Amino acid sequence: MTVTDRQDNISFNILPLDKTANGKKYKIQIQVPMSAGWIEHMNFVVEKGRETLYFRLDHVKNENGIVYFEKEIELETRAIYRYYFSCLINNQLKLVKKEEKIDPHRIIQDEMWKMSVNYKAPDWAKGKMMYHIFVDRFNRGSTEPMQPMPRRHIHESWDEPVVIGGDEEGIWNNDFYGGDLKGIVEKLDYIESLGVSILYLSPIVYSQSTHRYDASDYETVDPYAGTNEDLKALCDEAHKRGMKVVLDAVFNHTGSDSKYFNKYNAFPEVGAYQSEESKYTNFYRKHYDFNTGKMEFDYWWGFDTLPVCNGYSPEWQQYILGEKGIIDQWFNLGIDGLRLDVADELTDDFIDMIRVAVKRNKEDGFILGEVWENPMTKDNRQYLKKGTGMDSVMNYYFIGPLIKYFRYGDVTGLANRIREIRNLYPADAINAGMNFTSTHDMTRGINLWDPRIFKNDYGWPWNLINDSHEFCKRYNMTQEEYNRAKEIYMAYVFSLTFMPGILSVFYGDEVGVQGIGNLNNRQPFPWDGGDKELLEFFRKMGQVRKEQPFMEEADLKVHDINVNYMAFERTNGEEKTFVVVNRTPEEQIFIVPEEYKQSSQVYTLKKSYPGSVGPYGAIAIKKQARMDTF
Repeated sequence: MTVTDRQDNISFNILPLDKTANGKKYKIQIQVPMSAGWIEHMNFVVEKGRETLYFRLDHVKNENGIVYFEKEIELETRAIYRYYFSCLINNQLKLVKKEEKIDPHRIIQDEMWKMSVNYKAPDWAKGKMMYHIFVDRFNRGSTEPMQPMPRRHIHESWDEPVVIGGDEEGIWNNDFYGGDLKGIVEKLDYIESLGVSILYLSPIVYSQSTHRYDASDYETVDPYAGTNEDLKALCDEAHKRGMKVVLDAVFNHTGSDSKYFNKYNAFPEVGAYQSEESKYTNFYRKHYDFNTGKMEFDYWWGFDTLPVCNGYSPEWQQYILGEKGIIDQWFNLGIDGLRLDVADELTDDFIDMIRVAVKRNKEDGFILGEVWENPMTKDNRQYLKKGTGMDSVMNYYFIGPLIKYFRYGDVTGLANRIREIRNLYPADAINAGMNFTSTHDMTRGINLWDPRIFKNDYGWPWNLINDSHEFCKRYNMTQEEYNRAKEIYMAYVFSLTFMPGILSVFYGDEVGVQGIGNLNNRQPFPWDGGDKELLEFFRKMGQVRKEQPFMEEADLKVHDINVNYMAFERTNGEEKTFVVVNRTPEEQIFIVPEEYKQSSQVYTLKKSYPGSVGPYGAIAIKKQARMDTF
């Protein structure tokens, strides 16, 4: 049977061809008017249960104002599919989408299809500055002493070194300094001075570890971090300053020491580990173990402290996503968004339902996902294209080649990655992407530029020489090494300031906090010290973001990326800024475009001027009359 439909001058055909061993071949055709805009990446998308298939259609011709695409595909006959077309028009995602499941072998003609733009990130997240706080290590505001708790160690002093490794019982990540929510409220003036308008908090729910990615009770703030009332007070104070609060949400796994799993009998309720009769049994995922002949729990990456949750479980879904569930409870305390931990390990349906829950509470609630690879191609899931799940991602996929460019002069890697992201990501996802100085999972921003600890990074360039815990504990740069690293670091941050997306600062990166690896990087904030010159630089970068709101949705145009410097332009209508950043210790000469040679507002780093950038210097030229030197 042939399907043909036409709406808004868009028409498509699904033409049956020959039978195959497993099904049938079809010719897929779609015609879109050129008046819709620049059309690229036309896909025929087939959803078969939990599996999604993407067929890139071939461009056939442009004729009489119409663009023609087609492709021959093969589908199995013993399946019912949902299918639709997707494409980029003027770099914006457009969908021609079906609203109900259908059998492609018994298709009814004249079914209704539509052209729609489904992708929209909250305006308040685009192009803003974010401050990422690892709560236990930021600041303690409570004056009450921390009460001893089982399997936790309390530091006697804020200046004590971080514990790397296990305690006498072999337990890791259980040394607490007592940074809390009241401490964040105390430092809101400081945070605001950086130009920050988004606070991103590492997990704060009741947990057994310092990092709190092992929830014991989602309904309660950890007692060392404060109370639920403290979270509400922080949100209220942040909102008074025009700041939003994003909370880390860990829904892929809980802790084994939790009221849900209860491996150590620490909670009064019967947990899933204790009995299959527990009301929490269906919260967790299991597999059949051929060695034991039993169903065994799945653990995140094999860590027996982190049992994996079952995203398909109605009980788990209702608890987290349902009316008055965990997401509702958090938003009732005033938060504005969620950062989804290991989002690529959550099911598509679960992410979709997270969005429903978030938007039920706040129409402009923000959903940021942790996806380290390309979110448009990883696992063939296209996390950002459906317009029903996440708003954007932590932009590891961009940060990796940017680090390699500044470290090694990897021109091809950076140029290709920028081109790929601009072609594949929805524009709002680019503008709301989290571009970070560092994170809790990687080496500190200042240490990324110490050549002594580089290694062949065929994977992630922040995976430095950190295999030895003793080396990490002893590591520190000399003043000379620090000064050189700081020069490169400032040029790197300058480039991030003018790139599309959120500029995210991991607490302490703005004052040169050091640390290799994802344990030693979690040092207490040095409130009595730190690099004051670097701090002033970050404040001025935050000021740039405030002064140039046009960059929140400005397009990115790359003029040149070579082994010495990168030159790019941000444009939004008549407003434009031209940026050049030098990655070398030598002065670099460049040509100023004609339209920037007259009256201009100029931001400079080091001894840089229009036409010349100093060693590790940078310049941004905008069409206004003023010069600011950093």
